[in-house]
Amino acid sequence: MTIRFSLALCAWSALAALLPIARAAPPVPDEAVITVIYDAFGQDATLRKDWGYAALIEYGGRRILFDTGNDPAVLEHNARTLKIDLGRLDFVVMSHRHGDHMGGLAHLLAINPKVPIYAPKEGFGVYGADLPGSFYRKDATLPAERRYYHGAPPATLKFGAAWPGADFRLIEETTRIAPGIHLIALVSDKAGTRELRELSLALETGNGLVLVVGCSHPGLDRIVAAAAAIDPRVHLIAGGFHHVTADDAAIAALGGLLHEQYRVAYLAPGHCTGEPTFSALARVYGERYLYAGLGSRLRIGADPAPLAALGARRLDAGDRLAYRSALATGDDHGHAHLAQH
Repeated sequence: MTIRFSLALCAWSALAALLPIARAAPPVPDEAVITVIYDAFGQDATLRKDWGYAALIEYGGRRILFDTGNDPAVLEHNARTLKIDLGRLDFVVMSHRHGDHMGGLAHLLAINPKVPIYAPKEGFGVYGADLPGSFYRKDATLPAERRYYHGAPPATLKFGAAWPGADFRLIEETTRIAPGIHLIALVSDKAGTRELRELSLALETGNGLVLVVGCSHPGLDRIVAAAAAIDPRVHLIAGGFHHVTADDAAIAALGGLLHEQYRVAYLAPGHCTGEPTFSALARVYGERYLYAGLGSRLRIGADPAPLAALGARRLDAGDRLAYRSALATGDDHGHAHLAQH
């Protein structure tokens, strides 16, 4: 009996050694911290307001910069004032190609030239692109000197970026880029931004997804629907909701979509969300509406709250003046596309 048991045990041990070792999934962080580095409204007079968006996200031990604002000098000033070291980043996410979100890249790359940068993949886009060498029609009857690449193109044609040498990692479809971290990739079908590709950041937490959006050009409805495919619980959305010129009916529809249909627990709107939209969403969400002006630092956990003593602050007269001034004197992009919501 002892011999048989020993043989069986040895056989089981040998079999077990061949089986894959089950590895526990890494724990999902319960919290993230979002610091708004760039926006056109905020209460800290030491920071420079300008039309654009950038935020630092601290999540699961990683430091992620989401967008870079409109002006390199403003990004540099605000990051220095907030004591944020842009030289210490795990990676960057560029939501889309508009100048008020990518203008600060010059400063970022001057101090952190090798940082990985995730960006939307677009045909011949500013972040670079590629196509298979088979993309164009060929005519083998032509002499070699009249054929592209003498008739022997490379398998992949690489196209340059506006920032040569930067480590762009182009995203074409929704992708999980790290444990608990997803990039939602969508294409706008709206007039004025049709075919514009945009990335949104989705972070898994124990309470549901935290979404950081740049301008929501493809539509916040489509972004939230894509997020819900990852996790139907959307805990918080921060960033630009793209309702800065929307009428009251569209604003009310947005509030119903987020609060009633998708049951989004908290909102922290900024940038191109729009003043009437700030007011309307604050009424719908009450204490679950988080003020997210320039310089705000938000702890996103079971009960999201500002880390600074912002209380239940709302957009005040000073915020509105700064917001309107920045909108009126924006970059040459001018956010004319905002009228095309």
